[in-house]
Parts: sequence; structure tokens; C-alpha cells
Amino acid sequence: MKNYISLADIDNLEDLISEAIQLKKNNNAATLGKGKTLGMLFFNPSLRTRLSTEKAGRLLGMDVMVMNADKDGWALEFEDGAVMDSNKAEHIQEAAGVLSQYCDIIAVRAFPELKDREKDEMELVINSFKKYATVPVVNLESATGHPLQALTDAITISELKKSKNPKVVLTWAPHPKALPQSVPNSFAEFIQKTDAELVIANPEGYDLNPKITGNIKIYHNQEEALKDADFVYVKNWSSYENYGNKPDVSENWTFNGDKLKMTNNAKVMHCLPVRRNVVIADEVLDSEHSVVLQQANNRTFAAQAVLKRLLESL
Repeated sequence: MKNYISLADIDNLEDLISEAIQLKKNNNAATLGKGKTLGMLFFNPSLRTRLSTEKAGRLLGMDVMVMNADKDGWALEFEDGAVMDSNKAEHIQEAAGVLSQYCDIIAVRAFPELKDREKDEMELVINSFKKYATVPVVNLESATGHPLQALTDAITISELKKSKNPKVVLTWAPHPKALPQSVPNSFAEFIQKTDAELVIANPEGYDLNPKITGNIKIYHNQEEALKDADFVYVKNWSSYENYGNKPDVSENWTFNGDKLKMTNNAKVMHCLPVRRNVVIADEVLDSEHSVVLQQANNRTFAAQAVLKRLLESL
């Protein structure tokens, strides 16, 4: 593995899942990263991604440097050929080159603006680091994807599934803010590569990018989708078609106890942070069906497995 930008960087997803689960049981690579440095740049807020990836690096023996790039560093220019006469003080070409001298692996988190779909889909930030860095680059969430979260989710399902082909429902839920499609995009991509049966439930106007969902069955009736579900992944996202906007939804899509009863005693997942009683009701989050904390714990081992593969390729 040379980088970890998307699902395309993984040779065998099942092998990577198995490796993460093994690292969770027994960290047999505690000195692999000795003398190596992980540099993490955050252009947006983070709790789980930041702390779990830092812990993963340390579990491999790495030194870790973390920087809030949007506050602590110079404003970066990502456009090639730009005339830098605005507030952008440094070009990514120099920034990535310098970071590659300081770090053996660079990890970057940058959200979309949700204003220009074409621009967001260019993935200018993460692809610019990939272009100009001379060391491996890890995607800690980008404009259109969150492959570390998706790997975490695949690990969690693998640990908890009771059948080879569990039914997994990715369901939209309400939220007061317009959120990216990054998490559901990567979740859909990853779970399609497993033995699970994946369906998506969302209101009209909230279908994800059809190039990502492919042949996944999409329901606009949440209750119908939930029938016989073994796992329910609850997540909000803004409109892809009406890009970045929040079309009005008259139905109640909050996942609550009544909806849980429609499933096959399902495990309920969410990437966190979750807005209680807006996205998921207390009665579900506080029940034995909720596995959100197990998911959060698995973030460390997903990151550890990825970093281990990258270190082995150095």
C-alpha cells in the first residue's frame, strides 16, 4: 500500500479487516514504526479521528506530530499556476515538500465546502498532498470520502455479524446542519465489497451519487427498508442532486425504538458525534442494540492496520 486515500488503495479488504482485528487482540507490531514520524494536519475539527489515529501511530512505535492547519499554519494555496496575491501565503507544493522531510507518513483531514459539487469532487486538498508529497498520504476524511471510518465500520460488522450475509441498512436521519456525503459514500463503497446485503433508505432528494451507490437498492420509505435488518447505520447527509442543500422532509426519519422493532433485533451504528433525539433517540443509544462505542474503539485498530501496511511499504 503506497497511500490510503480511498478503497482503491486496498488490495484485499477482507485481509485488512482481519489484520485490524488481530492487532486489536494482540499488537504484534509495537516497534515497527520506531524512528518514524506521523504528521497529522487538520483543516477541520476532529475528536475520534484525531485521537484514534494518534494512538494507532504510537501503538506502532511512531512519533506523532499534530497540527491544526487552519489555525496554526500559513493559509495554503492549492491551485497550480495561481498568482498568490491574496491571503494565501504558501503553496501546497512547498508545504507538502517540507512536510515530507519532517514526516514519514502524512495524514490530512479537510471537509468539502458543499457549494460547488464539481470542485469538491476534484478532491483538491487530499489530491494535492498526494501529488506533491514524497511520502505516503492518509485520508482522515476528505470532501467525498472517509475511508478510515468505513474500514472501522466494516471491522465492526465483521466482529458482530451472526450470519455470512447480514442485511445492512444505511438510513438517512435529520440534522440541523448540512453535512457532507463523505461517510455514507465510503460506507456504501466498502460494504459493497463484503458479503453483506446493503440497502439505503433516504427521503426523496437525498439520493447519494449514483456512481457510488451503483446497484444498491434505494428505498424512499424508511420502514420498508428496515424490515429484517441485522445492522442499521444511521447517518445524515445533505443533498447530492441539489448539492449541499437540505430539501424539506415532512416524515419523521429520526431512528427510535419503534423503528428498531421493525428490524431483526438489529445492531445500531453511527460514526459519532451524534445529536441525540434528532438523529437517534435516547432509548436506542442507551440500549444494548447500540454499538457506537464499539465502533469508536475500532477506529484505533483500523488506523493501526493502515499505518502498519504503509510502514511496511517504506
